Amino acid sequence: QVQLVESGGGLVRAGDSLRLSCAASGRTFSSYAMGWFRQAPGKEREFVAALTWSGSSTSYADSVKGRFTISRDNAKNTVYLQMNSLKPEDTAVYYCAVRRFGLDRRPTAYDYWGQGTQVTVSS
Repeated sequence: QVQLVESGGGLVRAGDSLRLSCAASGRTFSSYAMGWFRQAPGKEREFVAALTWSGSSTSYADSVKGRFTISRDNAKNTVYLQMNSLKPEDTAVYYCAVRRFGLDRRPTAYDYWGQGTQVTVSS
């Protein structure tokens, strides 16, 4: 199985920035995408951003477009989520995930998940 380890969450003020990291290990697919999702208390898990590893295609949720950036480091087998201009509405547990083939915005389309990291944005 693929193992994903997330880090970088924390407590910040509105307007601040955070960078989340997700390090992947284990068996990999020949073609795959990595995504970031978040889940706030009482709400369903929602799509944030995704990236195709080899082609570097990206997709963003409308709520984070222009503020968040997904990127990767091939040497470290790590995907990042740079979060700028954070808002209280961004407060959630953030998860990274991997799926075979291309981009998808559905949580059910992903095969492996990290443990999640808490992001809390105060007003």
